[in-house]
Formats: sequence, structure tokens, C-alpha cells
Amino acid sequence: MTTKSGATAVQIVTKFGKQITNLIHVGSAKNQERLEFLLSVAKAKINEGQIPLFPEESPPVIFQEKSYSQYLYSQLWSVYQQLRFNQLADKVFAQLVIARLIEPTSKLDTIRVLGELGLKPPSKDQIYRCLKKAVNNNYRSELATLCFQTSNPQHLSLLLYDVTTLYFEIPKEDEFRKPGLSKERRLEPQIVVGLLVDRSGFPLEIHEFAGNLSETKTLIPVTTAFCKRHQLDTQRLTITADAGMLSATNLVELELAGFSFIVGSRIAKTPYQIKQYHKLHPNQRLADGTIFETAQTFGYKREDKIERRVIYQYRKKRAQLDLSNISKQIIKAERIIRGQAPLKKSPFLTLSKTTPTLNQELINQHQLRAGIKGYVTNLPTIQEDPKLGVPPQEIIAAYHQLFQVEKSFRMSKTDLKARPIFHRKLDSIKAHLTIVFAALAIARFVEDKTKISIRKFVQKLRVIQTGVVRIEGKQYQTQPVIPKDIQLLVNKLSGH
Repeated sequence: MTTKSGATAVQIVTKFGKQITNLIHVGSAKNQERLEFLLSVAKAKINEGQIPLFPEESPPVIFQEKSYSQYLYSQLWSVYQQLRFNQLADKVFAQLVIARLIEPTSKLDTIRVLGELGLKPPSKDQIYRCLKKAVNNNYRSELATLCFQTSNPQHLSLLLYDVTTLYFEIPKEDEFRKPGLSKERRLEPQIVVGLLVDRSGFPLEIHEFAGNLSETKTLIPVTTAFCKRHQLDTQRLTITADAGMLSATNLVELELAGFSFIVGSRIAKTPYQIKQYHKLHPNQRLADGTIFETAQTFGYKREDKIERRVIYQYRKKRAQLDLSNISKQIIKAERIIRGQAPLKKSPFLTLSKTTPTLNQELINQHQLRAGIKGYVTNLPTIQEDPKLGVPPQEIIAAYHQLFQVEKSFRMSKTDLKARPIFHRKLDSIKAHLTIVFAALAIARFVEDKTKISIRKFVQKLRVIQTGVVRIEGKQYQTQPVIPKDIQLLVNKLSGH
């Protein structure tokens, strides 16, 4: 029968006399090929469980020739479009980005991954041309602009910055890949990667630097490039970074650029306020969450010295970890003193010409400041400015949003395997990190919308397979059944 839409409906009708006792709708076809397929399915359904009397009534033999994760790819492609990355108008680049989310591997092995997704994969030469084009046409700049436009404006008042290192298994260093202070404690040549994200962890900028560059010298180039690209008023932005970024020069340059900042503080000696508290309350522990606020002088030269606002907070959980680490160091030092371990430097060991001894005064100092974390900022206090002043609790909370950039780095290194193992030229490394940057944006978008990790999202959708079957010499595509929980998950991506 013909439906209202003009399609041909295929149905199995059971009658008793003239009365219809059962009706099964097999499907609707808008072309001959689909109609033949539905008729074959209907015939197989009619003959289910029956012993054919005649050979010609035998159900058709159906062969499954292949299956692929077209559904997963289509959903990630949909996010790619939502972020408007398709404005790059580079099909190969889009395939490389999405393939990295599904199965991060080498660029050449990506050909296999894309083939398994039911796509016509690019050739080796097309991939290399794409990498070259990504650098020459500055894809990263356009992606950064699109990411900025996607980010929630409320999330842009606080920017989070951190660096990581990516090492290379190469025999010798070059002008860019150089040995340096490694986050992974490696000795191989490396590069330094700086990542700027908003308070939700959504990526805004990524930059690579020579492997021997101090991480403190990466903060200003990344933040100023971000503001210049988007023509932002820096006075409305607060930069948050960990203690590794703390240098007097950095803080001055941030202020000169108009930024507010919150930076983690290294505590080399016990703060005066903590000493005074323990002096007045010798047998009383600090309450969890206790906050001390003071001013501290920064700068090496007399003319460069400047006083800044510093906040200290005690956390019980942090103190337990600090005290545990102190105890381990004491045990190591005692083993050296007893001759049970080779003589070497130890934080709490005083080496003398005769016998090594425990430095009890240093141990006491470390135990005294266990659980204390410092924060340096140029944001005013409530007393200094009742309207623009920021209470210490908000400054601490803003600093601890840094876990978002740390999460993005972990995602880049594990889920996206950001380390460009097989790339030898600087342009290829830059192109690779541009792909990782785009993939990270998609991953954070998916996680924000679905509330599950990108890894779990891929696992859930990858098992939904589109099939190709052969019936009586003809190929037909079979569409997968989408479980309700997966459909609900996908609806969240589009905001439904």
C-alpha cells in the first residue's frame, strides 16, 4: 500500500476469513532497492519457524559483510559543527580531529581508524598536506577565536593557566626540543606546552615553547596573545596560575598589562602569623579552613620591592598528607644515620665531618606549617575597596579551579595522547598540537553537556554499529537500534 508521504508500505497481514486478525508493519520504502529489501525481510518473517514445502519458499540467506561506528562519528561531527570548526572547510583536518577522540594513534594509523568508521579515509599524502595547511593557514588562530566565542562569557572573567612538558624519544636535541625541567621527570629532549582555559576548563589558547624555557617565562606571552587576539580589556580579567608561575617579574608584568592575578605561593619559611598562633596556643591545633591574611614583600632589588596581599589557609586533609611525607623523610634520614642506607642528601639530615644527625629544628618548622597553602594576589580587600574588594574565601576558591586546566592536561596526555611521538619537524609538531587543541575543545564540550567523560562517551556509542548485509547478491545498509539511554545522552549534546 502507498502511504501519505508517497512511500510504499510493506506489511504482513494475517486473516481469518475476511477478518484481519494480525498486522505487522515491516517498513516503508521510497525506492526499488529498499522495497526489495523489505519484501525479503517480510518473506523471511513469514517463513520463520516453518518447514518449507517447496525449495523456492526457502527464506533468503543473509550475510553481514561489515559493520562500522557511523553513529559515533556522526555525533562527534555534530559537535564539531556546533563549535563551528567546520568553518575551516578542511574535511581531512576534521577527520583527524574526530579520529583522535575515538582512537588516538599515529597519523598514518588514523587511516585505519577512519576506515573502520565507514568513511573514505584520506591518503598519506593528503594527511601531510593537511598538516602543512594547518600551519600555513594558521588554523590554530581561527580555532582559538571560535573557542572564545563558544565559551560562556561568565567563565571568561577568570582565566586558568598552566604548563606541561612533552618529551621526545630522539637521539639528540635540536633548536626547539631541548632537555629541561620535566613534569614527567624525563631526561629526553622535550617541549613546553602552555594551556589557557576558562573557569570550566574549556580551552582558549595553546602555545608551545622550547623545552629548556622556564615555565615562568611562558605566562606573559600566552595571556597577552589571548587579549590581543580578542581585543579584551585586561582589567576585567583575573589570571590564576600555580606556584610554578610565581616570580616577581611575572607579577609586575601582569600588573603592567592590567591583569588581576591569583598565584600559588611557595612557603619557604613558616609565616609569622602561624608562628604567633602556635606561640599563643601551644597545645591547640588550627581549625580546618582557618585563614590568615597578611602582606609580603616581593622583589630582589631594593627599587623593585613591592608589597602584595598574601592569604594563607590551613586544611586538615593537606596537613595529614604533609605530615605523612615528613615522617617518611625522617625515617629515611634515620636509616642513613644508623648506616642502613647509603650516605646521601636528605631534607632533614645535617651532614658533618663526624656523623650525620637529624636537623630537628628544620623538622619542627616543616611540621609547624604542615597543611598551610599560600595565595598571592593583587585583588583588593573589602576594607581597601568595599565595591571591588574580594574576600579571601573567593580568592582561594578561584585558585582551586586550576584543577580544570590540570584535568584538561590529563585528558590531553591520556585520552588524546598529545605527545607527538612520530613528528620530527617543528611545523608538524605545531599542526599536531592544533589537532589536539581542537579535539580537547570537543571533549570538554561533550563532558560539559553529558556529564560523563569523553572516554566513556566513546565507549558507549562505539558499540552502536551500522551494518552492511548481502541478500541474494545485493547489498543493503542496516540502521542500528539506538537504546533510550544513548538517545537521552545524545539529546543533551544538542540541548534537547
